[in-house]
Amino acid sequence: MDSIRSTNNVFINCPFDKEYKPLFYAVVFSIHGCGFVARCALEDQDSSQVRLNKIYDIISKCRYGIHDISRTQLNESNLPRFNMPLELGIFLGAKRFGIGDNEKKNCIIVDSQPYRYQEFISDIAGLDIESHNDSCKKIITIVRDWLNTCSRRSSMPTANELLTRYNKFLTHIPMIARDFTLDYLDLNFTDYIHFVRAWMEFEDDHGGY
Repeated sequence: MDSIRSTNNVFINCPFDKEYKPLFYAVVFSIHGCGFVARCALEDQDSSQVRLNKIYDIISKCRYGIHDISRTQLNESNLPRFNMPLELGIFLGAKRFGIGDNEKKNCIIVDSQPYRYQEFISDIAGLDIESHNDSCKKIITIVRDWLNTCSRRSSMPTANELLTRYNKFLTHIPMIARDFTLDYLDLNFTDYIHFVRAWMEFEDDHGGY
């Protein structure tokens, strides 16, 4: 993935829990469906590298970033989860203090409900925060419209076209995964990316959506 230009790369900063996975799958599919490349901390399983250094490295190679700060619930120890706000801060810092391509970084921040973020991360007030209401349809639209606006690319599927294509993909992914003796609900990031790309190439070669 390092060989791909940073202008195609989109950093995903989101929860990785089971409940969020449908939204995560939708975000990744949307990114690739719009002609970009999804990147996140799950892509590198090198246990010899400190996780934070992995995140620094990936962010440095990404022009764009999607930051979902919706997971703030307290855990069993009555503590919140700070990974998403931390990675958002790193991305914003890279844009603010970086040079060259880093100065051109562009990101979108999303939450589950409107204005909820004001209760736990009020410093980002004034930025445009989108809410997805835990809806795959909504987050696909958000990702597509944001990429269309910030990249200014002339050719990109509409949100409805992307959603139609994703729903079709969802009918095929269980069978595709089963052919590889994998559970489509428990795919690792690399396998999921591979299936998305292969399916899109096959569809495009055979008339597509």
